[in-house]
Amino acid sequence: MLYVYTYFQDFLFYNPVEIDMIFYLFFSKIAMMDDFYMITQEDLEDIKESISTQDLPTAVNTIKEFLEKQDHVELNVGVTGESGSGKSTFVNAFRGLGDEEDGSAQTGPVETTMEPEAYLHPKYKNVKVWDLPGIGTPNFKADEYLKLVEFERYDFFIIIASDRFRECHTQLAKEIMKMGKTFYFVRSKIDSSIEAEKRKKSFDQKKTLDTIRKDCENGLRKIGIEDPIVFLISNFELGNYDLNLLQERMEQELPQHKRRVLMLALPNITLEINEKKKKALEENIGKVALLSALVATVPVPGLSVIVDLTIVTREIETYYTVFGLDNPSLQKLCERSGKTIEEFKSLMKSPLSGGINPASILSLAGAASLVVAENTVEYAVSLVPLLGTLVAGGMSYMTVSTMLKRALNDIAEDARNVLMASVQTEV
Repeated sequence: MLYVYTYFQDFLFYNPVEIDMIFYLFFSKIAMMDDFYMITQEDLEDIKESISTQDLPTAVNTIKEFLEKQDHVELNVGVTGESGSGKSTFVNAFRGLGDEEDGSAQTGPVETTMEPEAYLHPKYKNVKVWDLPGIGTPNFKADEYLKLVEFERYDFFIIIASDRFRECHTQLAKEIMKMGKTFYFVRSKIDSSIEAEKRKKSFDQKKTLDTIRKDCENGLRKIGIEDPIVFLISNFELGNYDLNLLQERMEQELPQHKRRVLMLALPNITLEINEKKKKALEENIGKVALLSALVATVPVPGLSVIVDLTIVTREIETYYTVFGLDNPSLQKLCERSGKTIEEFKSLMKSPLSGGINPASILSLAGAASLVVAENTVEYAVSLVPLLGTLVAGGMSYMTVSTMLKRALNDIAEDARNVLMASVQTEV
């Protein structure tokens, strides 16, 4: 405790009002790091006031509810194109589903979507991928179509073609631009095109992909789109071809609070996505650690340690879900790859892979000693309120940050190993 006392001893010269102000300035500065579920000073004041008058179980539930607010940011993706272009299959693939799984959009050689239909992401109910009615009929009018599908609700549109883009695609794109929305041209069924070209002796996959992309872009220029960008996608091999490029473009153009939602919702099927998921989750560690620090300043015996374990458990469960290492996700991966859950779990080295419980959480590097230190600090709060409060906040922040960073590194590495094994090659 000596180093903690030395670090904070200067604060003994401040009065209680000044110390309270220092706390809120510190908390507010961290909370304003980005605009994904902005934690405001008012939020901090409200939650501190609430838990200071609650018993232990109620206070813990209050913290859980506060954490769940970050899952309320909605993302709405509109997927459109001509009948038979692969719209519905893309809707399924984007959500990590096959065409015949529970919750999948209906697919077929003819138009099966008569009106906009929302499909919830199986893990993130705040993410909706909309299968929109087909375009390209003789009487198609882009402005009327967008009114019909209620264009205001979509964050962006995916415009799909399975061959060349035609006038109906450009009409729609121009109307979307007029209305201030974003769209992306996707050329689907690339796997079929590649298979057809493989019959040629001179086949070169890179040259074939470049030729298809340039052909699509030149076709769009001829019918009125300046500087078009076309992404080549196979709905059945989504991790191949231009998925990473499409994801990067969407990430650049979405508001920051929507970027994280998109990143977490994408299926974990490339090493690039795996790494970006890790980065997105890393950015949230400071925020939940901040919440832990705030709770530590409330002198309710036992509250700080219980809340820290609650926060860490919730975040680690999120990590497993995001990286597709939860049991339902692994089971689906087994069905697709032909491997067993035991084979995949043998690749997972994290101490948490055997189950998330207090014992496995405390096995994270230094976690047990940090929790003991927190209990000591709670005692200090009762003896020296001002100094103890400052030390408690700092210790809680350090405890949660340390545990989550170690857990995230381990789980992300496990996800990388499982991903590489599932495709039996580096991706």
